[in-house]
Amino acid sequence: MEHEVFVPVPAERLREVLDDPARVARAVPGLQQDAGAEPVAGRLKIRVGSHSVTYRGAVRVCRRDGAAYAVEGEAEESRGSGSVKLSLRIALREAEDGCTVVYDGTASADGRIKDLPADAVESAVIRLLDRFAEHLAAAATGADDEAPASPPPAPSGQGTGAEAEEKAPADPGLTEEPPAPERPSAFGADVPPSSLGPADLGPADEEDEEDIAEAAHARRTMIGRSAEEVDHAPPRGRYAPVPAPQTVTPSGPLRWAAPAAALALASAVVAVRALRRRR
Repeated sequence: MEHEVFVPVPAERLREVLDDPARVARAVPGLQQDAGAEPVAGRLKIRVGSHSVTYRGAVRVCRRDGAAYAVEGEAEESRGSGSVKLSLRIALREAEDGCTVVYDGTASADGRIKDLPADAVESAVIRLLDRFAEHLAAAATGADDEAPASPPPAPSGQGTGAEAEEKAPADPGLTEEPPAPERPSAFGADVPPSSLGPADLGPADEEDEEDIAEAAHARRTMIGRSAEEVDHAPPRGRYAPVPAPQTVTPSGPLRWAAPAAALALASAVVAVRALRRRR
């Protein structure tokens, strides 16, 4: 892996930052340091495309050959069995109006990051190196002293796993923007009283006031009803249910009146015919 980044800061100023492990730790983007551990040790969340992997480990930076720096690091996944090893060489090359940070090294990893696309992993590593060089330049110019202080690191042994990852400080540029605050609703606002007195109101205004009072009373009554009553209240109007037709069952005496009348009529007809035949 080879990569170069130009920063508008002299090389001598960057060497002062790289010689201080505490300032190097503050320059690593998204690093949450562990209390009581090495200066460059803690948790680091890396976003690769739409995925994110959190590692826990340590990095050692030492000066070699007077001008270059050797970086050795090891880390393990906080939610898995994967690990990564890094061997990097950082050199500072003088340039006009600044210097060029030259990265040269190798890295080996297994676990979740091995299953991700290679181009996405390469883009994430390049973005991390670019931000690291920018933070080094900011630390060399004193811009990090003017920035607000970061929250204190979590004590070792606490906040591990998923809880620690949720409490980790967000890395600017790698997370989404916070949701906008909700606007207050206008339905709960109080209506200001009218500036007109009783003498200034006419008959029409008095009728309007009575209608408003009735509507307010109805609204208070509806609001005061329980949720169970409102849920079980039958609908009205065009959506009201149609009642089922009711069948009328006649009483006992009326039930036998019709057959008895028919029998009496038939008997009378038979008797009349019999009398006519005799004559």
